Amino acid sequence: MNKLLTFALVLLALNCKTPEARRPVSVKTGSFIDASVERNKKRFAQEQISIEKVMKEQGNNYIASESGFWYYYNNKIEIDTLKTPLFGDVINYNYNVKALNGILIYSKEELKTQNYAMDREELFTGLREGLKLMKTGETATFIFPSQKAYGYYGDENKIGSNTPIICEVTVNSITQNQTN
Repeated sequence: MNKLLTFALVLLALNCKTPEARRPVSVKTGSFIDASVERNKKRFAQEQISIEKVMKEQGNNYIASESGFWYYYNNKIEIDTLKTPLFGDVINYNYNVKALNGILIYSKEELKTQNYAMDREELFTGLREGLKLMKTGETATFIFPSQKAYGYYGDENKIGSNTPIICEVTVNSITQNQTN
């Protein structure tokens, strides 16, 4: 009986230790993410070369935006009384979409006149940022790298995955938001 009680106490003491953290069965490394980053860097470098070639061939004085795309004004309005759009302003505009080789993807007629409430509606990043630079009556040509255009998925219609594009945009009017 004494041996049985001692044995039970020893078992109880051994079972009362603190829990240990379990180690993962397999260790994941960042290899997939690292490979993805490298692919994206290479793609961006290739797009950059293609875009620079197009800009050189066209001979226009493109401006590099802070947002990561290039543009020039086909028609620039120098009047200071006209303002660029602010948050919530409604912009009425027309645009077309071309591939870097100049082939028309979507015409202005096909896309029709658009109305966009600045930063309140969905619009691809490059065009949203480009519209912020424009005044009523201006026309500008933008070259958007794929990450500023339709990115990895494309538009799921005519624009493929990771496709840089050229857009010619005309701002017809800007209706100011009453709260601005």
